[in-house]
Amino acid sequence: METLSQLLFPHVTKTPEELEAQYPPRNLPEGAVVTRMAPSPTGFVHLGNLVQGLTSERMAHRTGGVLFLRVEDTDAKREVPGAVEVLIESLKHYGIAFDEGATVEGDLGNYGPYRQRQRAEIYHVYAKLLVEKGMAYPCFCTEEELTAMRERQEANKETTGYYGKYALWRDRPLEEVKAALDAGKPWVLRFRSPGDSSRQFKFNDLVKGTLTVTENDVDHVLLKADGIPTYHFAHAVDDHLMRTTHVVRGDEWLPSLPFHIQLFQALGFKLPKYVHIGPLMKMDGASKRKLSKRKDPELALTYYQAAGFPVEAVYEYIMTLLNSNYEDWRRANPDADPTAFPFSPKKLNPAGNLFDYAKLTDVSKNVIAKMPASQVYNLLTKWAVQYDPEFGEKLAADPAYAQAILAIGRGGKKPRKDLATWKDAKEYMGFFYDEYLAAPEFDPRFPKETVAKALARYLETGDPADDAAAWFEKVKALTEEMGFTADMRAYKADPSAFPGSVADVSGFLRVALTGKTNSPDLYTVIGILGWDRANGRIRAALEGLK
Repeated sequence: METLSQLLFPHVTKTPEELEAQYPPRNLPEGAVVTRMAPSPTGFVHLGNLVQGLTSERMAHRTGGVLFLRVEDTDAKREVPGAVEVLIESLKHYGIAFDEGATVEGDLGNYGPYRQRQRAEIYHVYAKLLVEKGMAYPCFCTEEELTAMRERQEANKETTGYYGKYALWRDRPLEEVKAALDAGKPWVLRFRSPGDSSRQFKFNDLVKGTLTVTENDVDHVLLKADGIPTYHFAHAVDDHLMRTTHVVRGDEWLPSLPFHIQLFQALGFKLPKYVHIGPLMKMDGASKRKLSKRKDPELALTYYQAAGFPVEAVYEYIMTLLNSNYEDWRRANPDADPTAFPFSPKKLNPAGNLFDYAKLTDVSKNVIAKMPASQVYNLLTKWAVQYDPEFGEKLAADPAYAQAILAIGRGGKKPRKDLATWKDAKEYMGFFYDEYLAAPEFDPRFPKETVAKALARYLETGDPADDAAAWFEKVKALTEEMGFTADMRAYKADPSAFPGSVADVSGFLRVALTGKTNSPDLYTVIGILGWDRANGRIRAALEGLK
């Protein structure tokens, strides 16, 4: 086979031994995980990337290992310009920190290049090795021949593929191969599979457990006609030379696993441990289905940035998906950094996870509620400047004022949970800015004259020197003066006995001051607005009642 290998790869002079020396085993603690993210630069960064990235990142960094980014760009037709940069920035935004690999500026690390199209000559070294070992051969079949073959297989209800009697170039004499090469015919390099589809074997996956796997008998393509490797061949060579110990990927790759195992064996490489993650799903009516790029905008990572979910909230929610015991740990460690959680790939759900938007929202409320006002202000303003510039300008114009608003009800054992996303902030706090104040619409159960009387008497009795208790006592006195009751127990026991309660009078004030029926504590609102500005709003509401 040495003659054939020289015919196919006369330009290859480097040996596998030289590459082994160039990319030696890593000097890491025992048990350290070396893993990677290896996306294709298609321009679409989705939630599944984040799930895989976070799984890989936790496995590597909890063991003192290495997480690297490798760009699998062997399929030039699918590559989108700038996609690598988008991917790197998106994952960085969500806290996936790579120790080495492809970066926006170039490569970082000693095991590169980290872009597969730059590694062609490395793959050719191992392609030549497989030919020498009789484990690979050139195939000169045209697209027309392959199409005819597939149609014949389909007509005969046979498994489609290049195998057995359909592997037309598998055992051609060297003379025929040489003649085809001399004639300049294009060729691909195929793997000579030793498998038999009638045989099965056991394989242990760190998520799926013990699997019964059917051997691969297809002679898959290793190198395309342009000399660029297929994903299958490239990933085997790269994972070995980059000293990958664990491969984290979606379980859609399980059908390729038998071929990948054969490749590692043929190349003489130690097989990494595999972590096959189930898909993200959602409820569609009464049934589950996979999240779809076409149907579900929430699959794209850009969706969460535009919707205003804090990075911390998305991270926290993904952790609840990955390990079912994370929520119990969080309840026991409410203030701990999430990286302290003892993450385990063995606790991943083998069937995949159900994406629950309502739960994400709930997690986000809890995360934002724990943040100090200064952090909320900084993150909200950064988001608003990009996605709601006018609101962002107002926030940035008076940081102290905005932070005072955001500090309402913050801290303590039961902080307010008004915000689930930054997009919610304008609706929640917009009334503090006159431009966003809605026209008051009072409870239609009460005559305008009654509402006007309550607002007018409030203006007469209020005093900016009053503390919260004195302020509320005056509101209660005003309530009684109008024939309403300040005794909420009595009102609840027999509402028909009174025309209204102190809650109704407070409601008149709330609508006049905020344009809303729900708001934070009124006394606090008045304190932030300022006495004169608050009273000005009440006078404007009175004018509107005339």
